[in-house]
Amino acid sequence: MPRPERPLDTGDDPLTLFAHELRQLRSDAGSPPYRQLSREAHYSPSTLADAAGGRTMPSLAVTLAFVRACGGDPEEWERRWRETSVQISPRGAAAGADSADTRPPYLGLSAFQTTDADRFYGRSSLVETLLARIGRHRLVAVLGASGSGKSSLLHAGLAGANSRPTVTFTPGVHPIEECAIQLAALTGGSASVLRGEFRDDPTALHLRVRHALTDRPAETELLLVVDQFEELFTLCADDAERQAFIAALTHAAAAPRSRTRVVLGIRSDFFAHCARHPELQPALGEGQVLVGPMNADELREAITKPAAAASYTVDGALLARLVGEATNQPGMLPLVSHALLETWRRRQGMTLTVAGYEQAGGIQHALTRTAETVYTEFDETQQAMARQILLRLTALGDGTEDTKRRIVRAELDDTETAHAVLAALTAARLVTVDQDSVEVAHEALIRHWPRLREWLAVDREALRIHRQLAEDAAVWESLERDPDAVYRGTRLATARELVDATLTSRERAFLDAGLAGETARQTATRRRTLLLRVLVVVLAALLVISTVATVEALDANGRIAAQRDTVLAQQVADQAVALRAGNPGLAAQLALAAYRLRPTQHNREALISAVAIPLAGHPQSVTSTAFSPDGTLLATGSSDSRVRVWRLADPIHPALVAVIRASTDAVLSVVFSPDNKVLAVGGRDRVVRLWDFRNAGDPRLVAELRGHEDTVYSLAYAPDGRTLASGSFDHTVRLWNVSVPAQSVPLPTPILHERNVKAVAFSPDSRLLASGGDDHTVRLWDVSEPSRPAALSVLAGHDDFVDAVAFSGDGRYLASGSDDHTVRLWNVADPTKPAKLSGHTDVVSSVAFSPDRRTLAAASYDRTVQLWDISDPARPSMTATLIGHTSSIGWVAFSPDGHTVATASDDHTAQLWEIDPDRAAVRACGIAHPTVSRQEWDTYLPGVSYQPPC
Repeated sequence: MPRPERPLDTGDDPLTLFAHELRQLRSDAGSPPYRQLSREAHYSPSTLADAAGGRTMPSLAVTLAFVRACGGDPEEWERRWRETSVQISPRGAAAGADSADTRPPYLGLSAFQTTDADRFYGRSSLVETLLARIGRHRLVAVLGASGSGKSSLLHAGLAGANSRPTVTFTPGVHPIEECAIQLAALTGGSASVLRGEFRDDPTALHLRVRHALTDRPAETELLLVVDQFEELFTLCADDAERQAFIAALTHAAAAPRSRTRVVLGIRSDFFAHCARHPELQPALGEGQVLVGPMNADELREAITKPAAAASYTVDGALLARLVGEATNQPGMLPLVSHALLETWRRRQGMTLTVAGYEQAGGIQHALTRTAETVYTEFDETQQAMARQILLRLTALGDGTEDTKRRIVRAELDDTETAHAVLAALTAARLVTVDQDSVEVAHEALIRHWPRLREWLAVDREALRIHRQLAEDAAVWESLERDPDAVYRGTRLATARELVDATLTSRERAFLDAGLAGETARQTATRRRTLLLRVLVVVLAALLVISTVATVEALDANGRIAAQRDTVLAQQVADQAVALRAGNPGLAAQLALAAYRLRPTQHNREALISAVAIPLAGHPQSVTSTAFSPDGTLLATGSSDSRVRVWRLADPIHPALVAVIRASTDAVLSVVFSPDNKVLAVGGRDRVVRLWDFRNAGDPRLVAELRGHEDTVYSLAYAPDGRTLASGSFDHTVRLWNVSVPAQSVPLPTPILHERNVKAVAFSPDSRLLASGGDDHTVRLWDVSEPSRPAALSVLAGHDDFVDAVAFSGDGRYLASGSDDHTVRLWNVADPTKPAKLSGHTDVVSSVAFSPDRRTLAAASYDRTVQLWDISDPARPSMTATLIGHTSSIGWVAFSPDGHTVATASDDHTAQLWEIDPDRAAVRACGIAHPTVSRQEWDTYLPGVSYQPPC
């Protein structure tokens, strides 16, 4: 007989009540044994028994499995689980809150400092590599993507293992000054004297270090660590100071009898900036150390050892989940650290649990949830101040990602509101503050908080103007408000368009001084005009002489006007793209006007982007899109477990016709059957579902295909409609006979990969299947007999995970996209020399051929879609870059007529792009309401005659 359940503790605490309700649900179902429930729920009997044991809060997944096995309502129980989780969360209670005597084992977004060496784990091998490289080379570059842990390695890892005297600093706005301050602290000299020496003499740093070490043993050397070396290009605006700083560092490392070793921490997307300076070549070559993402063993150590050192434990299920989600994922370390910190705050006793992790939002949502919670608790005035502060703390990228920017406290107003907002942001560890400066805790906040990304995308040009205004106002203040240092003319006219609420009191005073000076100059100009009129009679006598010169001047003016129109059209096109979210009608008209003024490729891209139609409504990331074969419907799948279906009769106003809960977890792939009758849906719950779409307004579930043991990442129908392929993280591709959807069955032989399968695609004749995945390869299979697939070839060439594959319409070519930022175009008949398409700066997540086989679309996490002309596959050329999404793009698909591209993004939207410029012009006029006014026209197109384009 089964052992009786342990009686629940008495009491009315939320956890005990929740366990009692679970037991009551089981009792109502006839009290089935846990072994029987295990077969239904696919969890062990002990796990299900613990869920109703009242000791710990079960995870959401276990709870819902228990409920389904007992015939309960999953939606109702999900609501109960979330309410109970909030009630038992220790956040704010003495057991879970941060306090002076409760030091968290994790740092969140903050980088490790020297004092945090006791919590720094997982990089022992990399620290040894770095020390060895420093021992062999005097100039070493530590490169890695944002979020890879470079700063933590240099501060905590290197500090704990290095025995040399060490000076560590970041360049900031004035790198020579920062270097002088740090060396003065070491030597006891004058920082102002050292600053002058380092600026004027590239040998001075080398000599000063030797002098400082004269009383130490001859083998003693100074380790000079310059972290965030990219600030030399993002914050330092003085080319001469930049060059002097590089010369001082490189000479100190390379000089004969040098006693200095230099380590540079550089964000990898600034490699090209550094490569322009030949002095840095030794560091970028043999002296380079690459900081990549952590592997599974390193992650386990980084997660468990800080907790163990503080006498906490990490639940095994939570550890497995974190390792599975973050292993070998670039830029994830700050998000992992932040999610762990928030999970620690929601711990149960001394244990970090899956339930606490899910309450915090997990890796992808913990940061967003923290930032949103802090922001929404502000009143309206404080929210405006928070936006002002965070925008000031962001350096806009120019061909690189946006990055953080350190500012001095004096740049912010000394008001009660500013102090309160800064204190709240600091308490949440979103920003860090020291005595004189403020900066974002980590660039992950800039990359992963949608609200901040949206602010940055609204009007980047205005942000750049404001940033320059702030710097110039500081110079004006330092010059004791010199009247000659204020703005005049065009710069003043541009700056006065800035929103007053974004300016500090010092910036407003600087702008007001410029306006006052402009008024005074206009008064003086009017006086001079009166005097000049006297000269008119004299000038009339010179009219004949000047005729020839006038003709030549007119010709020159024509050339100047043409050049002006080219520049103006490009500026207007960029402004149109920025205006699209807030004023689509005006954006469409400005983009069309710019394209007609100068029909360049840049302006064509802007027109296509400005008239893209967003499909909103998903509350979470949109993961996939699929057109129906007849082009009348578009399906969009989302992380919210739902699929939305849109009717495209009016492409400017797509109509939402159905919302179906197509899965019990995130939907990752959707695809229509070739006969237009069925939609297949796959996702994280491991089940492939077939929905009858003959009545699009009322789809019906006709089959659930089970067999995968992990996430179903991709689906593909064979063009003959008889076979469906599904790729999964369980390392397999499964083939299903779907000739009769309601009677679909698995075919007997699964296709095996060595690692996760990310993408599948059939050739147009249904005889070939391509699959790609985490083993960095694309594999071709003969599926002419689907029940007996046969391996044909392995296409190797990518340097990272393969996320996407697609066949061309004639079946001759196969495209693949990868985490190595490239697309490769393979000739199926001879795949040994693929064409390499490089242009993206991040993961290539999806590829698609146009129906006419002349265009290839590639979507990327860098928020763009690139279109390539592959008329000559041996020499592909990029024809357009589509911009408009504010987050990673995970899917791209062509409509059956080839005119429209659909994309899916983490910014919670799908978008429809009309890629033909003539059709885009027609769409622009369909959006153009109200008609651009003369005032708006003159604001954006000064000097161009008023001609509304529609």
